[in-house]
Amino acid sequence: MEILNILVRRYLPLADLDEAVRFYEGLIGQKARLRFDYPRYNLRLAQVGSILFVAGTAEGLAPFLETQATFMVEDIEGYARYLPTIGAEVLAPPKAVPTGWNMLVRHPDGMRVEYVEHRDKHPADRMSKAEAPGRIFSGG
Repeated sequence: MEILNILVRRYLPLADLDEAVRFYEGLIGQKARLRFDYPRYNLRLAQVGSILFVAGTAEGLAPFLETQATFMVEDIEGYARYLPTIGAEVLAPPKAVPTGWNMLVRHPDGMRVEYVEHRDKHPADRMSKAEAPGRIFSGG
């Protein structure tokens, strides 16, 4: 199992999404490599570099605001089994989402994290070896 990338989350009104994405594309020098709608919550998401933009109405965003980061992983089921053994609590087990699968976890320090395994993994979503936290656990 491996954490491929860690995304910071930026919540904003839907009307501000395109402007924010353009700004960060210019600043970082990368085009958004992920854009999709999440109709169940009336949200629109985009990823530029390691920033995940989550845009929608106050009502649509409300269930997500306490989630502070997204950890992209290669084996979500493996993490669902492993995380409770190191003190994390799986708040919502893996389920299908527009990009693949996700689950919600509370780490021992209280941080709420979305774990996601993308169906179609983008090579740029893998952290470089210099910044990668390494393998937490081999096997599983």
